[in-house]
This record gives sequence, structure tokens and C-alpha cells, in this order.
Amino acid sequence: MEDLEKKVIEAIDNVRPSLQNDGGDIDFVKMEGNKVYVKLRGACAGCMMAEMTLKNGVERMLRYNVDENLEVVDLTMQNA
Repeated sequence: MEDLEKKVIEAIDNVRPSLQNDGGDIDFVKMEGNKVYVKLRGACAGCMMAEMTLKNGVERMLRYNVDENLEVVDLTMQNA
């Protein structure tokens, strides 16, 4: 596993408890280049605020703590 991918997974694991407190969760699916593919589960999967959570929460946290060029891509509604 690439070092950057490992850091991304660790950072996602750190944000997971916040989502679980709201009845949801997040799964790391894969990483290609600077794109981090995730799926939301539970309450987060159907939440109207999911995009905001991903962009203003998860993506922002990844950019601050791991790499400023990372982009989060939501695969929740796709069969990936």
C-alpha cells in the first residue's frame, strides 16, 4: 500500500467516529492519483447534507492533514 494512501485511510478512520455519532459511516474504496473514492453508509448515505459533509468535512480534513491536492469522490449511489 502506498504511503499516501495509508495516510488517507488513517485520516478517514479518525473522522469515522463523528459520522458514527450521527448514525452513519464512511468507507474508503480506492485512491487513484489525487482522487479519494469513498462510500457513505447508514444515515449519511441518504442525508441531504452528505455532499457538504464530504466536501467541507472529509475533503477539507484530508487536504489539511494529508495533502492539499486531494479530492473526495462520492461513490455512494454508484455500483463501484
